[in-house]
Order: sequence, then structure tokens, then C-alpha cells
Amino acid sequence: MITFDAFTKRFGSHPAVAALSLTVARGEVVALLGPNGSGKTTSLKAAAGLVVPTEGRVLLGEPPRTALDAAARRVTSFLPQKVAFPDALSGMEVVTFFAALRGVEAPNRPAEVLRFAALNGAADRAVGTYSGGMAQRLGLAVAVLPDAPILLLDEPTAALDPDGLSAFYGLVERHRDEGRTVLFTSHQLGDVERLADRVAVLVEGRLVATFTESELASRLADRGVMRLRIGACPADLLERLRPVAPRASWAGRDLVVPGEAAARPAVVAALQAAGAEVLSLSAEEGRLDAFYRELVGGSS
Repeated sequence: MITFDAFTKRFGSHPAVAALSLTVARGEVVALLGPNGSGKTTSLKAAAGLVVPTEGRVLLGEPPRTALDAAARRVTSFLPQKVAFPDALSGMEVVTFFAALRGVEAPNRPAEVLRFAALNGAADRAVGTYSGGMAQRLGLAVAVLPDAPILLLDEPTAALDPDGLSAFYGLVERHRDEGRTVLFTSHQLGDVERLADRVAVLVEGRLVATFTESELASRLADRGVMRLRIGACPADLLERLRPVAPRASWAGRDLVVPGEAAARPAVVAALQAAGAEVLSLSAEEGRLDAFYRELVGGSS
């Protein structure tokens, strides 16, 4: 349903995206992850037909059409990262306008999408009185107005309040169940864990890795760290831990044990067997920004 075929976009001499090749199938939810400036938004805008490729192409739909084709735009709905609507219009007036713009003929559809976005109680209020989270929910309502098989969402949870987050998760899960295709960008690992079938990681405009959600979770878990504040302990404690924690080290009075979460119970058991006094314990899971740096350096 979405194919990036060696898509490249340069702004002047700056390569925003370089030779991106990625396919998103019907009924699949794919997340684009990456640091700021990695090319996520440019790629999504190209799929929406808002960015013209410098080289390569982006194809949408079945049969495939270039994203710049009007027919491709009719099967696509796009939610930009930052939404803006006229302050003087009410929520109902905004969705009614966009319904007419997208050729939505069902007379009850504007009210339906406002209910979906938990804005039915604010439908007659001016947009200028909306909070940031409400405005973002209004953007979600506009995005789901057309019966489009392809949904493109740029940082959709960045400004969402709890009601909006619930609506967003329900929207993506429903689209997947209906066999529609969703491509979204995010910095939030929670969004990926909840929704994505696959994750594509962009760094400096290049696709450096693709993972299933479980593969990414495993990679991050392997990069987690357990910290233990140790009281009385034998002098050779590190040597006793080597079989289960070969990378353990001291940081002052804290024992730092990197590695996957599944190995942590064995480390605690080894500490108890060695007679070490454990005063406190905390765990940190792997961070996406550190993982990005590894990928930039060639590790995958």
C-alpha cells in the first residue's frame, strides 16, 4: 500500500532523506523512529504528496500510483505534526468544512468523528478556546473524516491529553483490524510497543534498521542497566558474579550490572549466595537515543 522506492529528498545541498526503500503492506502498522532531523517528517510528507522527490519515488494504493497523483491522495489521509485551525470557527464548523473538502457525503460523519475524538461536548465552542490537547484531538477527527485505506500520522501523540491518547490508540487498532495501512512517526517507545507491527529506524536521512516490535524491545532490554546499592560484601564480589554478570562494575557504593532484564534474578541470587547486603535496587531499560547512536556507529 505504501512503497518508498529509493526515495531521496535534498533541500539545496542538504540531504534530508537518502535512498529510502521501505514497503508498508495492507493492514500493517509501521512506525518511523529516529532522532530529530532524521528525515521522518520529510518521508511522511512525501507519502502525503506534499514533498516532491529529488530522486526515486513514493507509491500508494492498489494499483500503485505515485503519491503526487490525485488518485493517490484520495486514498490517503494525513495528520501533520502541528495542526492549526481558524480560532473563530467552532469544532463542528472545522470538521464540516473538511468533510466538504474531502467529498465526505454522510451527513452524520462530522458528529461521529467529534464523538470519536471526545469533542462532542465542545463541538460548538470556538477553536480558540481549545487547549493544546483538544486542538490535537480535533486534528485526529479531521484525519479520520474520509474513508481512506491509508493513514499517515506525524508525531500524533506529541501533544495529546489522556482522552486523545485513548482515541488515537483506538483509531490505529481499528484501522489495522479493518485491513487499512498506517504509517506514523514517534519518539515514544510506548506508542511502538502498543501499536507497531514493524519499526523502521531513520538516522541522518538513512534507513539504518528495521525491526518487529518484539525485536526492538529485545534490543533495548539487552541495553538495560540494574543498579544496586551494596552494604557489607566480600572483597571478591565482582569475581563471584562473573558467571552471571560478566560486565558488572563498581560506581562508588553502587554495583552497576548492564544486560537484559531476564538475567537480573540470577544476579540477585548470586549476590545473596555471596553474602552481599543489598540496600536498594533500581533498573533502567535501554534508551532509544543511545540505541540510535549505536546504529549511527554501524551496530545493529
